[in-house]
Amino acid sequence: MRYRCIARRRKQYPVGLMCESLRVSRSGFYAWLDRPESKRDRSNRELTQAIRSVHAESNGIYGSPKMTTELRASGFRCGRKRVARLMRLAGLKGCPKRRYRVTTKADPSHAVADNLLEQDFTANHPDQRWASDITYISTREGWLYLAVVMDLYSRRIIGWSMSRWINRHLVLDALRMALEARQPSSVLIHHSDRGAQYTSDDFRDELEKHDIRCSMSARGNCYDNAVVESFFGVLKRELVNRQR
Repeated sequence: MRYRCIARRRKQYPVGLMCESLRVSRSGFYAWLDRPESKRDRSNRELTQAIRSVHAESNGIYGSPKMTTELRASGFRCGRKRVARLMRLAGLKGCPKRRYRVTTKADPSHAVADNLLEQDFTANHPDQRWASDITYISTREGWLYLAVVMDLYSRRIIGWSMSRWINRHLVLDALRMALEARQPSSVLIHHSDRGAQYTSDDFRDELEKHDIRCSMSARGNCYDNAVVESFFGVLKRELVNRQR
């Protein structure tokens, strides 16, 4: 790596000075320079070029996990640690995660439902399990609140609603959009946190109207609705937080 660093900068700085600073011999450097490129070095160089290309196409979003998946899909044989090391050497990194914040607040006067999922977010077919949550987005005109409904079978957002106000109408509109799009006929579980919007009488009545079983996370436990929280994290990290 020291020799490679010297080779990249030998047109800018004296080779002798760089060899002395990096504690390598000039003879060793020139011997390395005349040596044919190894198979491993050639592979790393080609992989680094592909990493730069994918990173640019993702608009600087992809970190090593997504980068590794994308490279493997393109036919490269590589591991995550190797990709992370090459990205670090190339000065490339993805979008960092931000600290989790609680968006909704519970109303102690409202009844809550049992947690029917127990952090099991799998489903055997569409419209078997839905999960919902609310997040906030900062805009030049103030806060914008977003409510979504996710089908846990496909992890697709099938209903959503946006508003300047975080109230029961926000989550009701998202639920009604999902119901109109899917019209579920089998037994369906709807999971959410214990926010006052989801424990409201209007929302619970809407679930009962369509014979949907209600499930709610434990108090203050973000992991009980991790899939939707993860979606919000990706949405903000890869889109919302990158522009105003």
